[in-house]
Amino acid sequence: MQLRQGALKGSAQGRRNAAQSVLPRAGARRVTLPAQRQSAGAAPRSQAPVGSRSFAVTARADQRGAGEDGMRLDHTGEVPFRKILCANRGEIAIRIFRAGTELGLRTVAVYSPADRLQPHRYKADEAYCVGSADMQPVSCYLDMDNIIRIAKEAEVDAIHPGYGFLSENAVFARKCAEAGIVFIGPKPETIEAMGDKTAARRAAVECGVSIVPGTNNPLSSPDEAKDFAAQYGYPVILKAAMGGGGRGMRVVRNDSEMADAFIRASNEARSAFGDGRMFVEKYVEEPRHIEIQILADHYGNVVHLYERDCSVQRRHQKVVEVAPAPKLPNSTRRALYDDAVKLARHVGYRNAGTVEFMVDKDGRHYFLEVNPRVQVEHTITEEITGVDIVQSQIKIAGGASLNSLGLGTQADVPPVYGFAIQCRVTSEDPEQNFQPDTGRLEAYRMPGGPGIRMDGAVTTGNVVSRYYDSMLAKVIASAPTFRMATQKMQRALNEFQIRGIKTNIPFLENVMRHPDFLTGEATTFFIEKHQKELFNFERHGSLRSSKLLTYLADMVVNGPDHPGAIGAPPSKLVPAPLEVPDALRGAPLTGWRDVLQREGPDGWAKAVRAHKGVLITDTTMRDAHQSLLATRMRTHDMLKAAPATSQILAGAGSLEMWGGATFDVSLRFLHECPWRRLERLRELVPNVPFQMLFRGANAVGYTSYPDNVVREFVAESVRCGVDIFRIFDSLNYVDNLLFGMDAVRDAGGVVEATLCYTGDLSDPRRSKYRLDYYLDLAEKLVNHGCHSLAIKDMAGLLKPRAATMLVGALRERFPDTVIHVHTHDSAGTGVATQLAAAAAGADMVDACIDSMSGLTSQPAMGAIVNALAGSELDTGINPDHLIPLSTYWEQTRELYAPFESNMKAVSSDVYVHEMPGGQYTNLKFQAMSLGLGEEWDKICKAYAGANRALGDIVKVTPSSKVVGDLAQFMVQNGLDERTLVERAESLSFPSSVVEFMQGYLGRPSFGFPEPLRSRVLKGKHVIDGRPGASLGPMDLAGLEYRLKEKYGAQAIAPRDVLSAALYPKVFDEYMTHVLKYSDLIEKLPTRAFLTPMEEDEEVEFEIAKGVGANIKYKAVGELQPNGKREVFFEANGVPRVVEVTDKKAEQVLGRKAVRERADLAVLGSVGAPMAGTIIEVSVKPGTSVKPGQQLVVMNAMKMETAICAPVAGVITQVAVEVNDALDAGDLVVFIDTKAAGDVADQDPLSSGDSDDEDAPAPAEGKALAGAA
Repeated sequence: MQLRQGALKGSAQGRRNAAQSVLPRAGARRVTLPAQRQSAGAAPRSQAPVGSRSFAVTARADQRGAGEDGMRLDHTGEVPFRKILCANRGEIAIRIFRAGTELGLRTVAVYSPADRLQPHRYKADEAYCVGSADMQPVSCYLDMDNIIRIAKEAEVDAIHPGYGFLSENAVFARKCAEAGIVFIGPKPETIEAMGDKTAARRAAVECGVSIVPGTNNPLSSPDEAKDFAAQYGYPVILKAAMGGGGRGMRVVRNDSEMADAFIRASNEARSAFGDGRMFVEKYVEEPRHIEIQILADHYGNVVHLYERDCSVQRRHQKVVEVAPAPKLPNSTRRALYDDAVKLARHVGYRNAGTVEFMVDKDGRHYFLEVNPRVQVEHTITEEITGVDIVQSQIKIAGGASLNSLGLGTQADVPPVYGFAIQCRVTSEDPEQNFQPDTGRLEAYRMPGGPGIRMDGAVTTGNVVSRYYDSMLAKVIASAPTFRMATQKMQRALNEFQIRGIKTNIPFLENVMRHPDFLTGEATTFFIEKHQKELFNFERHGSLRSSKLLTYLADMVVNGPDHPGAIGAPPSKLVPAPLEVPDALRGAPLTGWRDVLQREGPDGWAKAVRAHKGVLITDTTMRDAHQSLLATRMRTHDMLKAAPATSQILAGAGSLEMWGGATFDVSLRFLHECPWRRLERLRELVPNVPFQMLFRGANAVGYTSYPDNVVREFVAESVRCGVDIFRIFDSLNYVDNLLFGMDAVRDAGGVVEATLCYTGDLSDPRRSKYRLDYYLDLAEKLVNHGCHSLAIKDMAGLLKPRAATMLVGALRERFPDTVIHVHTHDSAGTGVATQLAAAAAGADMVDACIDSMSGLTSQPAMGAIVNALAGSELDTGINPDHLIPLSTYWEQTRELYAPFESNMKAVSSDVYVHEMPGGQYTNLKFQAMSLGLGEEWDKICKAYAGANRALGDIVKVTPSSKVVGDLAQFMVQNGLDERTLVERAESLSFPSSVVEFMQGYLGRPSFGFPEPLRSRVLKGKHVIDGRPGASLGPMDLAGLEYRLKEKYGAQAIAPRDVLSAALYPKVFDEYMTHVLKYSDLIEKLPTRAFLTPMEEDEEVEFEIAKGVGANIKYKAVGELQPNGKREVFFEANGVPRVVEVTDKKAEQVLGRKAVRERADLAVLGSVGAPMAGTIIEVSVKPGTSVKPGQQLVVMNAMKMETAICAPVAGVITQVAVEVNDALDAGDLVVFIDTKAAGDVADQDPLSSGDSDDEDAPAPAEGKALAGAA
């Protein structure tokens, strides 16, 4: 067949002169393809290659057609083609277009409908759609007939298949030849011999190349694979008979895994390569994967271009490649070269290819396969040899001999220069087990500089599809030495800026830094062996900043999600970080913590007792904002005041800044880690002791926990910076108190045992809670070995005269024990009470900064400091220095206006209802939120009545919650004390009341109320003694394992295990929030955290030391058909666009605009782990499932993934059907995990938490709250 007319023309003039012959230019050489391969280096000039078109044409150095930019490149005359087509997509298509353009050829792209906006389409001179919208996107690039039709209509001379898709398809190669189009690759017969893994193994045996035991023919069933394993033993590896790249590969270690692995691997192979046949071979443990690059011409000449080390693999897919292979013995290297060339000659190989081997620990090598195509990693061979492999492919396909390429013999091949490393950057999230991510690239900045090459096909604004391979780019680093190349690669990876999708860059950075990789001797087991180090990611800035923008965008579109924020909006005035007063600048940073660290808890107690003045404990950072602002104060604002606080309050006895409700509220509502708050404040305030509120056997929770959980919590608290533990029990139950004291003492903390004060010991009419009661309790605590005695007056009931009586009696009875007094200012007597306590012998009194004092908070520090200034009880604090501190907190408080209780004045009715200060604020706040404002007086009366009905108990978290819940219950049901008892047997009481009656909180000082208790319990079991003593130890190691399985090993620290043990549901919600929005929201200014940004509003903040961020909100777009809106920002001056689902879209569009999403906090709510298409549904509603049982199968980026049940239960909802396209996180199925048993005995990963008694504005019907 003669080359058709016009095949070499590319210009417009050439098209007009289609009938004219192509005239040679002076000096042009005539190219004629040979008929068959020859043994000599020179090519005969008369015969055409078998199975191809006959070429007898004269190529001239004409100009290729001008593109839109008008650029023209001369045809080089090196090939007899004028136009080539790439039957592929992405970066390899662009690589081929570049090679063709440099040869002066016109280039043609094909693209699927799903790829209509992908860059490879626009990088070619011409582009045509292949396939149709109703076809699977992958199938479009497997549509041989349509691709050839397009090629013929476009007058294409040659087709380059790239890698994957049709690159190893002999049928396609033959169809090209039949159409008169050159296939740039091996002959069809060679593809069949080499591309078919079983045929390649036979060929290797024939020419004496060693192989791993395996099947020589494709398998049709798992049973055949089992027969092979029975003969050679496990493990074995299943491989696709056609194709590579890790698709269709599975390691199988026993018979039970074989059937499923075979089916999945076969399906993957069929999807990726159009052929589902499999073969099996013995699996060699921990080999190195070494491949040899070969080039061969039509005349029987073969050379190698040295080796590549491809050992760093995950799931049999190469991740990092190195050329040449470091530390490979020269004898092994030479043997590999010889075998590769020998095998290529044996099968009559033509064009470029790769012969792959395994090299075991003893240096023995085994043939794996031949990839009869260009490899993804061909780039690094090009870098170390200077040989353009893709251009060589095109030239060889055009008839060139190796000799004409300057590669006539092995000696002509350029020697290796230095080392080159390639990393494959993919849209996979290594923190979530490499789940593929999809979406729009909001920003994409590539690295550059000396020694860096980038091969890619994406840019800012492109959409990464779920349908194709996840590779974004290949980055290649070259340098004279292996170590220098790794350094360049690390630098290049660090320079990437990718926003909008997750990538594997953090993982690649860890690989480049790992000592075993740097030795140059990594094996295919490298990733599996070093998972702990490789998956221990530093926080990667690009991903976190994208998540932060998503948080801000979500608020713009959907409004803030801060329960209880019903007050005025946050102030626009942002207070600057508080400066240290001039008089204190440069002063030594010393304080009472120095004494504690130097002399220990016993020495500290002696020093405090010897101190003449009264020491102040500042509660601003805990109880003050808990009482006034629903515990919503953020770490961000505390840190701004911390350095100045360490100087101004250097003489303070302690800072109460942790524990109580602040722990769970930090996780639940502020979305920040309470442990990190503790550590960061400790760094900035090293000199003042930190004090926490510790609920004894309840730790910082609202129920009893196993003893080992409490002990581990205390130990971790000490390690993170807590010095003094105010240990209390909500019922003054001695056994709980003593256990808490033991835990603190064992951990090395200061044991401050607490008397929770209630009633009025100065009122002779009160029969309970008399002075003797408190003295007897104190005797037990002192005898058990406390360092300090605290009086915790959580409701502000301690009148000045009562304080004098109680403190005076305690001081007389325990002259060597530190006495510490805490009160609230609810009735307005707080300052007087603390002054009276100090005069009676108290060593420490609690107060807070003036602008955060009064009402249900603590008394004003300024008043106490000024009142005692110059006296024997002088606090050692300069009152003038408190003024700027008070100003800072006054301005900061305005930022939290949405959470203000709006109490206008103190209220002496506290002496009637005895409600704790924090609970009073929250309860009133909640009543307003629930529309019960007019019922407030009834609620107060009901609270007093509930307290009396329960036996007049001590009221502090969690016992105060019991009283509050019962009070709300009484109001809702129209009950008083009498009718409550009368109707108790027919009522369904709140769970907190039932558990109290059962004894889960311990035993009240004066016993349980009868007959109410019996009528409430209705025969339920009761607990005698300390509740925690009856609980078996929690398996914290097992919990840690499950958390790491769920969130990734790198995301979970020991302290997180403790958070999950105390608050399983809350911790799950916290982690879900962090995974979605990142922990950078902790760094946001408070106004930006709490309320949506206004147009052109700009915030600037520090995300790390010396690293700032500037974000400006610009606009929000219209609602899109997919239910999303685009939100526009400028981040550090660069435009950014974030897509956010409009949660109101269903109402706006009158239909369901978006899929239901899985609730990550609920194990039974099973979501899609990645974007993909459902190809199999294995369950239906009503199906009972076990953990690990298959639910559905997804196809994502040409890989099949089985989604399995995380828990046992019954399927109640199947939210998908076959062919449904899902995004990551879309609901797949819902499993009802209802199980019998006590909540206390449940797995903390699947159990709920006790209701938060300190949380404002609960959902309708939720019990009203208590407070510490």
